[in-house]
Amino acid sequence: MKRFLTIISLTLFFFSCKEKYTSREISNFEIEVFKIDNTSIRAIESIDENTVYFAGSNGKIGNTKDGGKTWDIETVNYQDSIQPHFRSLTKTKECVFALSIANPALLYKIDTTKEIVYIEKHEKVFYDSMHFFSNEKDGIAVGDPTEGCPSIILTNDGGNNWSKIPCAELPKFEDGEAFFAASNTNIKIINNTVWIASGGKKARILKSTDKGKTWNIYATPFIQGNGPQGIYSIDFYDENNGIIIGGDYSKPNDNCKNKAITKDGGKTWEIVADNQNPNYKSCVQYVPERNGKEIFTVGKTGISYSNDAGNSWKKLSEEEFYSINFVNKNTAWLSGNEKIAKLSIE
Repeated sequence: MKRFLTIISLTLFFFSCKEKYTSREISNFEIEVFKIDNTSIRAIESIDENTVYFAGSNGKIGNTKDGGKTWDIETVNYQDSIQPHFRSLTKTKECVFALSIANPALLYKIDTTKEIVYIEKHEKVFYDSMHFFSNEKDGIAVGDPTEGCPSIILTNDGGNNWSKIPCAELPKFEDGEAFFAASNTNIKIINNTVWIASGGKKARILKSTDKGKTWNIYATPFIQGNGPQGIYSIDFYDENNGIIIGGDYSKPNDNCKNKAITKDGGKTWEIVADNQNPNYKSCVQYVPERNGKEIFTVGKTGISYSNDAGNSWKKLSEEEFYSINFVNKNTAWLSGNEKIAKLSIE
């Protein structure tokens, strides 16, 4: 009998702890900005409160390991005449990988040397985002169609070799459907599952549960129909609960059908905060350890925050950023035009 009562007590204790969870009303925060000259930075990889890596336009790749006091920055050139513009970045324990937009697409592996591990030449080539799975052997990068399907390249040896998936093994794209190289966040990976968000003619979600071997594609009620409309960023808190954000880049003050959430792993989506702010945004991220309730989003229209899983939002700052990447519940790194910043929540 005592054992039975103990089990009941423990159960009530855990339920009580769960019920006591409350999201924060964030009002005290600090944004410390670091000037990075001559580069527009859309891709960052945050390691901890002191360390962040970035890749930007004009061949700039760099990092800080002391919280922004000093920066190690280098400029990459290709064949002396081409300066790659980077919008994709990922990092393993051993190497940094940076992938350029436009023709030719150049994927650099950077450790003690700078080695090009993948090159693709095509008048339509344009890669948008790149990430590794947790095993750091399998990686994925996504780009706009060069034929009638998305461009997806994979590696399974830690990034030494990459191969492009044939169109016959991928969902077909509508003419005018593509991706946005806005913040390196139109790919999200959890365990073996990867989601990719599209825009333009259609705003849809590509999903693979086997690291990119097979794919499904799902429609969304998101704004879509022409070039600048669609999903710019996707994030998942767990394998079921996710959020997408974007809008119309050419009409940044519009807020119609530009935010949606899923509770079934991306198969179906529900528009939230419709015709309410935030308006156009280029990046959305869940705050770690906050039960999927707290979310930040950034863009050319400032920084906004939700503490109810995306149903309502509060504007925190007018400052423009392209991307945000949390390292813990109180700290995130941000990137923008000629700047990187650190957000500290008190």
